[in-house]
Amino acid sequence: MKKSNIRLMSLCAVLGAAYAVMTIVLAPISYGALQFRVSEALCIMPFFVPGCEWGLFAGCVLANLMTGNVFDIVFGSLATLLAGLCTSAIGRRGQALGKAAAACLMPVIFNSVIVGAVITQAYNGLGIFSHPAAFAINALQVGLGEAGVMYLLGLPLCSFLPKKKFFREFTDRIKNNHE
Repeated sequence: MKKSNIRLMSLCAVLGAAYAVMTIVLAPISYGALQFRVSEALCIMPFFVPGCEWGLFAGCVLANLMTGNVFDIVFGSLATLLAGLCTSAIGRRGQALGKAAAACLMPVIFNSVIVGAVITQAYNGLGIFSHPAAFAINALQVGLGEAGVMYLLGLPLCSFLPKKKFFREFTDRIKNNHE
């Protein structure tokens, strides 16, 4: 196995663990219709290192196990994976600030729609089409919390991390040997 694959797998494991731990430790603000899941700021990492979205997905699965809601475990975690895949695709096209802002929007979109639907189902027992107003409110609440995390924490990280030599060297080692 190549060193770069080991580095990427290690990064996935660390990101997944960090995501799960931050979410669970900050549980009072991480779950529910109104949530500010600080761990979601890690969702900018695929912008810099394609492939690490799988670690975030695994961490989200672990964190969502705490809800006991199968829909949240499956679909909430898929929202993080889909956002990560899109964030990764944006990062492959360059890492200017405008692209970083677009990358931060991916978790907002996917989580507001998917988690908004999961919460509507969990609280109302019916699908989003039976309760469109409840879905709209839940999606808006999740989206606002996600936007807060991504633009108050994630976007500054997109600017801060590339300025750090250790971060540039680490991500370059993974990307240059992996592609």
